[in-house]
Amino acid sequence: MNFVEAISPFESYSVWLIVLSIAVLAITTLPRFFSNHPFSLPIAILALGFLVVKLPLGIEPINPIHEGKLTEHLTEMGVILSLMGAGLKIDRIVGWKSWQVTWRLLGITMLLSILAVLLVGWWLAALAPVTALLLAAVVAPTDPVLASDIQVGSPGAGNTAVHEGETENAESEHEDDVRFALTSEAGLNDAMAFPFVNLAIALALAGIGSQPWWHSWVAIDVFYKLAVGGVTGWAVGKLLAKLLLSMTASTPMAKSMLGLGALAATLFLYGLTELVGGYGFLAVFIGALTIRNYERDHEYHTYMHAFAEKAEQLLMAIILLGLGAAIAGGLLAPITWPMVITAVIIVFLIRPLAGMVGLIGVKQLPWRERWAISFFGIRGIGSLYYLAYALNQHYFPNAEALWAIVALVIVISIVVHGITATPAMAWLDRQRKGK
Repeated sequence: MNFVEAISPFESYSVWLIVLSIAVLAITTLPRFFSNHPFSLPIAILALGFLVVKLPLGIEPINPIHEGKLTEHLTEMGVILSLMGAGLKIDRIVGWKSWQVTWRLLGITMLLSILAVLLVGWWLAALAPVTALLLAAVVAPTDPVLASDIQVGSPGAGNTAVHEGETENAESEHEDDVRFALTSEAGLNDAMAFPFVNLAIALALAGIGSQPWWHSWVAIDVFYKLAVGGVTGWAVGKLLAKLLLSMTASTPMAKSMLGLGALAATLFLYGLTELVGGYGFLAVFIGALTIRNYERDHEYHTYMHAFAEKAEQLLMAIILLGLGAAIAGGLLAPITWPMVITAVIIVFLIRPLAGMVGLIGVKQLPWRERWAISFFGIRGIGSLYYLAYALNQHYFPNAEALWAIVALVIVISIVVHGITATPAMAWLDRQRKGK
């Protein structure tokens, strides 16, 4: 065996390590230079993953269709870490009025979006009805991972604790209604999409059996799993908050290690809730909110959020590198013009219009802020997780076409929303200050 043959099994792995190091370096440096420009870090990482396969480096991309379990668990971890980070930085106290925009986005906008995507996927993209339903459920949630440019700042970063009934006068530059709405929506609708994903799976399974399914779907997938996720997140979040915030950390090193507590809380909340049959996504986000609202002025909140954010960004880099590589390897090959039109309609028509309908009557929001909330419904890693999860549960017809449409929706969202987010939010800030 010559030298080239001896090192050949490690070539692809070594190249990916180099590429990952470049992505991590980009995470740490690029935002400093482009924070006030129309730039999105996910765009750069996605492009890097695409280039590494297209360049003559001799490496093969990961195919998410063939590597379904790996795709599912990697994206699952990315989502739960982002949910913890989102919950830890929300300063607004949960309430019916103070969170009214969030409730509307979940109860009206999300349901309208699912119905519209189902119809477009069935009629225009020519997907089988059950596959169109899965597409609708998969692209329903907005993404907490890729939306950092339009979310609230770190916990206590100049924010005041906004209580019930105080939304109009107590907001700050860091937690205005637009940023708060997009952050809280992304935190909750990842879990709220699960019943509809499970509905698509139940319908697919119903096609191969005669057992009734709808009553178990309503009782278990809708009521039981949501209730368990909510209760477990609140109860265990209380216990974890008391434990984590009572720890003694007097040195900078000890305080930096507190971030591991956020990781431990994330994994414990998710694992325990899934073990008892609830929605772990919901438990993680509610648990994070509970921890944030426990001794709100405690300095440990900042350390926990910072660690969760860095872990989230690392996983985001890995996942987007893989997605870019998969696209370079032919993930979009099954795409047709009707599918392209379907993806464009999802991003530019369905979400914005459904968002505007959901926000009708919200008097404290000017029209420009309603349009911003409606337009910036970023799709991303959560959609990848749900698609991989569903296809690992049961066979769906047109699975390759489904992957192509979802990947295209994500790419369009990353590019369009990534370029427009910074100038749009800066313009809204100037309008809000009367400049």
